[in-house]
Amino acid sequence: MRRARLDRYDLAILSALQRDGRMSKLRLAEAIHLSPTPCWERLRRLEREGFILGYHAEVAISELLDVAHFLVEVTLSRHRAEDFVRFEGAVGQRPEVLTCYAVAGGFDYLLLVVADDIAAYQSMIDAWLEDGMGVERYFTYVVTRTVKQVGQFPLERFWTSRRRGEPETD
Repeated sequence: MRRARLDRYDLAILSALQRDGRMSKLRLAEAIHLSPTPCWERLRRLEREGFILGYHAEVAISELLDVAHFLVEVTLSRHRAEDFVRFEGAVGQRPEVLTCYAVAGGFDYLLLVVADDIAAYQSMIDAWLEDGMGVERYFTYVVTRTVKQVGQFPLERFWTSRRRGEPETD
């Protein structure tokens, strides 16, 4: 992990854009208490350096579609580097996999998957097992409701706790 050389203004820009990625440059400058030109230069640098990956709309899927969500624990049959690469490549090509985490513990991956219903999900899993993705076993958990889902990371909380004692670089 690279050590980010960001200051409080950079952090404020990132936090503000997480809350509202459509805010105007002028409103962003006002929100972080910086004049527009330096704010714009910082924003461009944050984009250029890869701290901002993109701007997205949060779509209310439940208003558009009735889909089922599944959490899936996956254990691979073998644990060589090429087995992980093959599985991760295959998962990366499947749009129904919304999130895939490689984890340490009793299984190898935790996935968030969507499907039309349980039958469609099972057909998808059966295809995975036949596709040579290297899945030894899987456990499925049907999501019955979403209790909490956030689209933004609590930057201020974690940044402040990790930066205590370091000088400000304003």
